[in-house]
Amino acid sequence: MFLGIDTSNYTTSAALYNPEKNEIIQRKKLLPVREGELGLRQSDAVFAHVKQLGEIVEILIDGNRYEIEAIGVSTRPRDIEGSYMPCFLVGDMVTKTLSSVLKTPRYEFSHQQGHIAAALFSAGRLDLINEKFIAFHLSGGTTEALLVTPDENRIIKCEKVAGSADLKAGQAVDRVGVMLGLPFPAGKYLEELALLSTASFKIKPTMKGNECCLSGIENKCRKMLDSGEKRENIALFCLKSIEAALCGMTDALIAEYGKLPLIYAGGVMSNKIIRKTIEEKYGGIFAMPEFSSDNAAGIAVLASIAAEK
Repeated sequence: MFLGIDTSNYTTSAALYNPEKNEIIQRKKLLPVREGELGLRQSDAVFAHVKQLGEIVEILIDGNRYEIEAIGVSTRPRDIEGSYMPCFLVGDMVTKTLSSVLKTPRYEFSHQQGHIAAALFSAGRLDLINEKFIAFHLSGGTTEALLVTPDENRIIKCEKVAGSADLKAGQAVDRVGVMLGLPFPAGKYLEELALLSTASFKIKPTMKGNECCLSGIENKCRKMLDSGEKRENIALFCLKSIEAALCGMTDALIAEYGKLPLIYAGGVMSNKIIRKTIEEKYGGIFAMPEFSSDNAAGIAVLASIAAEK
């Protein structure tokens, strides 16, 4: 078994990966956020992880005796110089302790690499680890398209080739969701509300080269709410606006890089409405929802690949 741990700004998660059976067991728990608020301060996120991580690992192990071959951990948001968030220090500290006690190898990855690996595993496309492809990572803190290439040391190297010039997709979802009285994080609740809508929207994305602009979504949704528009129509407009921006980035990258495989990862990409359009239009590869939102599954998979090198 290979153990993965991820302590992001949204979720405490741990996973065990058995490469022989190609099976993953994972357990995770959202960080507690007060009603009406849009996230946590880093100090509060760190404290929540300290309280939750031991419980999550205990539930994951569930009294079984596993031989842990190697441990993987996300220690930073992205695999670039200066990428840092204090919440990842909890997983970093715990895995250093486990590695020392268990005498097992420990491998560090970025949260973003974990998202991509989890999507590849869920879609049954781990073979792409050895190829070049485009990966979209849309979450509360990131809206990026990455040119992903095999790398001897990093396993996968991620180079940003497109993104949002302002607001992130997950921020737009959460802000509009809270505006409509939904819990945070608002993704699944906004989707449920949008699926009740029978409205139709034609939205042209605001693009600057390969970059999209999402900052206008919140203001437009506020105006719709103030004018008495139905909540479900506002929810759908928000999601369709993100979808339009995603299509705009995808079109730009296909024009620049040709028809490379297209992977869509991150919590926002668990949305059924957006997924349906992208699959039909581009043949995009998606993870199942449990592997789209923040998770340690990809980190466990990457640890197993690193151990083989």
